[in-house]
Amino acid sequence: MRGPAGVMALVLAETAAGGAAFLFLTPLWREVRPGFFYLTGATVLVLALGAAGSANAALDPAASGGAGGAIALSIALAGATFVWLVVMRLHLRTVARVLGIATVPLAVAVLFAFAGTGDESTGLAFFQMLAGAAFTGAVLDGLLLGHWYLTDRKLPRRPIDRMAWALIASVGAEALAVILGGFGAFGTGTASSAGSSLSPILTLAGVSSWIAIGMVGTTALIAVFIKATLRGTRASAVQSATGFFYLAVITAFTAELAAKVRFLP
Repeated sequence: MRGPAGVMALVLAETAAGGAAFLFLTPLWREVRPGFFYLTGATVLVLALGAAGSANAALDPAASGGAGGAIALSIALAGATFVWLVVMRLHLRTVARVLGIATVPLAVAVLFAFAGTGDESTGLAFFQMLAGAAFTGAVLDGLLLGHWYLTDRKLPRRPIDRMAWALIASVGAEALAVILGGFGAFGTGTASSAGSSLSPILTLAGVSSWIAIGMVGTTALIAVFIKATLRGTRASAVQSATGFFYLAVITAFTAELAAKVRFLP
């Protein structure tokens, strides 16, 4: 893959995987109404399809990477998500939950396939994809969850408080992933082209990595504000925390876009 479409494919794939993981690997199933699963599941479906479409647009005929497999797995993730949404709509909640949990390893496989398109070792690239998935997934599910409190006034603080902790933890992993990606200059290949297409300044030596680490740090500060806000006892505290999650969406996705400019060969 190459160009801005390739960068976008990586970020969309990470967000879909992270959103699915936090949805099914946390106790949300016993805490929120089914409507939240419809909302988040539909979002994951769109993100997975977007990752497949962006990756297809970014295909480099001259490259021998595994972008084709990544596209196929992204479509499979979207299809599997659609299936559990339909099953849930048929009121087969237990079956839907089992199918939903099964999409998590499929999402990990998507990340591994995209890791093979990077310009680094597969192990390092896979770690960067996992860290990015946790980072953007925590922001996505936290934002959607904050909005869900508007429809379920009796929902306790525990779910959104847990997502705030998840965001704080993921910040550390994301910072490490960016640092391991390096701060050197771009080469003369397609990575420079991708950076130039997204922003001229991203082609300067190490600037994209510095932007990424700066946005990660800003997201960490926002996560601290979210935790501090949630210490309030009024219902408006959750609304304020949701507003901070909006800011985190901007900073986290900016960080990931900047980080992934250096990812592709």
